[in-house]
Amino acid sequence: MIELRQAALEILLLTEAQIKVSRLFQLFEDCQRQPLSLNISKIFKPQDLELPGRPEKPELVPPLQVPKRRMDSVEGRVSLLHSLAHIEFNAMNLALDAIWRFPNMPQKYYEDWLKVAKEESYHFSLINEHMQSFGFSYGDFPAHNSLWEMVERTTDSVIARMALVPRTMEARGLDAVPAIRDRFKQVKDARAVEILEIILHDEIGHVLIGNRWFNFLCAADNISPITTYRELAKKYHAPTLRGPFNLEARQQAGFTAEELNLLESLSEKRSQAA
Repeated sequence: MIELRQAALEILLLTEAQIKVSRLFQLFEDCQRQPLSLNISKIFKPQDLELPGRPEKPELVPPLQVPKRRMDSVEGRVSLLHSLAHIEFNAMNLALDAIWRFPNMPQKYYEDWLKVAKEESYHFSLINEHMQSFGFSYGDFPAHNSLWEMVERTTDSVIARMALVPRTMEARGLDAVPAIRDRFKQVKDARAVEILEIILHDEIGHVLIGNRWFNFLCAADNISPITTYRELAKKYHAPTLRGPFNLEARQQAGFTAEELNLLESLSEKRSQAA
């Protein structure tokens, strides 16, 4: 019988993207067909492991060194798709990391993150297949690693991970994807638009999962989610939140009215400053 957390670590270590995707799909299907073997108390000590497993390409560069993605050429549009594929590849890895790294969570936590990992791998595959229709593939352009850097900063705390990766880094995707989708609408790339609609729909669910477990952990310790989030953001050097925010999507993803009001006030302050 497959033990989920060990299997997640083994898949995370794989370096070939397509093999990683295939193994992850197989793990998800296996867990749907048979009872889940789960050792929630096991503590892994992978100090000598290079995480995550990744292919030699893309070359990883600082965010400001990633070439600007223009929409007036095929290569420019594929470069933008490539940046999205890289985000989905890292999102698949971060979901796998959330499974093996943090012990003693409820079984539903591990099931949730397996579902996220599977959906992120599906998004990656959709984008990569679309790039291949233009003669390109994942690894053909440089990329930055900001999302995984936040994963690495939060290896010591599950509550920090839930606060600062799904509900901060990934929630930024809820704000950004509609504008990117509209750019592809303007160039009449119907398949890219369709893929981005799928991603936006699924990412609402992924951020909701992050919110669910962040709030669960806050409730377990009887601490304020808003105060705790501010403290964690400062401690782990989370990026400053900047609007405009997709408040409707964030509401669907489980942000409270108080949190949405705070985000809205940030947007208003920025508009006034401009």
